[in-house]
Amino acid sequence: MSDMTTSAEHPYRGGKAHKASGGFRLAVSALLALLLTLSWGTGIAQQDPGRWDEAMAEFAEQDRRNPPPEGAIVLTGSSSIARWNHQAAAALAPLTVIPRGFGGSVMGDVLHHLDAVALQYKPRAILIYEGDNDTARGVPIDTIVRQFRQIVRRVRQASPDTRIYVMAVKPSVRRVDVWPKAQRLSARLKAVADRDPQIYFVDSATPFLNPDGTVMTDIFIDDNLHFNQRGNLIWGSIIRAALMPTELRYEQLD
Repeated sequence: MSDMTTSAEHPYRGGKAHKASGGFRLAVSALLALLLTLSWGTGIAQQDPGRWDEAMAEFAEQDRRNPPPEGAIVLTGSSSIARWNHQAAAALAPLTVIPRGFGGSVMGDVLHHLDAVALQYKPRAILIYEGDNDTARGVPIDTIVRQFRQIVRRVRQASPDTRIYVMAVKPSVRRVDVWPKAQRLSARLKAVADRDPQIYFVDSATPFLNPDGTVMTDIFIDDNLHFNQRGNLIWGSIIRAALMPTELRYEQLD
C-alpha cells in the first residue's frame, strides 16, 4: 500500500487548500503593497533613519574640524539650500551662519534629523527650505504642514526663544505641473507663521516669477530645477533680506 497522501488529504499540498493558501499569500502581498503606497503618501516611507547617515557624518566631521559657535543661524533644507552651502557665509555676512542643507531631503527628513542639523548647535534662528521635493513626490500638504508643526514644537521645547524662518516653495520649469500644489503649501506655511510671532515666512517664490506669473527660464542650470549663478544671486538676496532686519541685532560686529 502506498504511503503517498492525496492532495485532498494533505492540507498544504494541491487541491482547494493549496489554492486557499496561495490566495491568502496574494492578499497579504497586495495589502503590503497598499500600505507601502499609503506610507509614501503620508511621508512615512521617506523617513528612513539611515538614508542620510553619510550626510550627517559629513556634518559631524565638519564640526570636528571647525566647531561652529552657539547662537548662530542654521540654514537647512533640500538642494536649493544644500547647493548653496558653500556660498552662504559670504552671501549673508556679517551674519554667522551654519549651512546644513542636504539635497533631496523632505520636511520629514528635517524633522527626523533635527537634532543633528540644528538643535545641537543651540541656534538663535533656524531657516528651513522644504516642500519642493515633498510636493513633487506627492506627499499630502496636510502631512508636510503637520511635520513642520512638529519641528516647531521640538524647537520650542529645546529653545523657546529660537526664531524659525520658513521659506515658500520656489517655482521651477521642471516642476510646473505641481506648482499649484506648491503654492497651496506655501500659503499653509504662511498661515502658520502669521499666528506665531517667532515664525517668519519668507516669500522665496515671487522673485522668480515674471510679471505674468510664469516662472523665469534663465535662472536654472540644464535640469530646469536647480539654480545657476543668476538664480543663486536672487536666492541669496531673498534670504539676506529675510534675515538681516532681525538677526543683525544679535550679531557681534567689530
